[in-house]
Amino acid sequence: MSRVAKQPITVPKGVEVVLDGQVLRVKGPKGAQDLSINPQVKVELNDGVIQFAPANEAAASNALAGTMRAIAQNMVTGVSAGFERRLQLVGVGYRAQAQGNVLNLALGYSHPINYQLPAGVTAETPSQTEIIVRGIDKQAVGQVAAEIRGFRPPEPYKGKGVKYADETILRKEAKKK
Repeated sequence: MSRVAKQPITVPKGVEVVLDGQVLRVKGPKGAQDLSINPQVKVELNDGVIQFAPANEAAASNALAGTMRAIAQNMVTGVSAGFERRLQLVGVGYRAQAQGNVLNLALGYSHPINYQLPAGVTAETPSQTEIIVRGIDKQAVGQVAAEIRGFRPPEPYKGKGVKYADETILRKEAKKK
């Protein structure tokens, strides 16, 4: 059995979990999410503890049990604490400004980039060179952060571009004469 699936998920206070057939519904102070459970995975909900197990002996069922457990854990964490990803803009004239659900970026191109944030994800800019992406869905937060970084990935010579706050850029030496 998957080592990940063996670990139970303890539901924190303020989070409500309902198992409705093959649909797991998680509701907390930050929002609500649904997860459609694969038929090859068994789910048990007992006194604030969620347990996952493979429905049969197949290797695919074993792997899916671990995957479903990890996704459910991220849902519980998302509705209780939320997720955030920090980005930094490095470069002369690189700026970001959040206006509602639109993120305006000036990244050295001849045109500004207006990035429309998807539902459930918010962005704030504490300074012109910092972006904080927040939401309850870990996958959506990571995807939005990756798309923003993709507009101008950091380059290895001067380190200019959009980078994650915890990312280190391996620098290359400039061309020698």
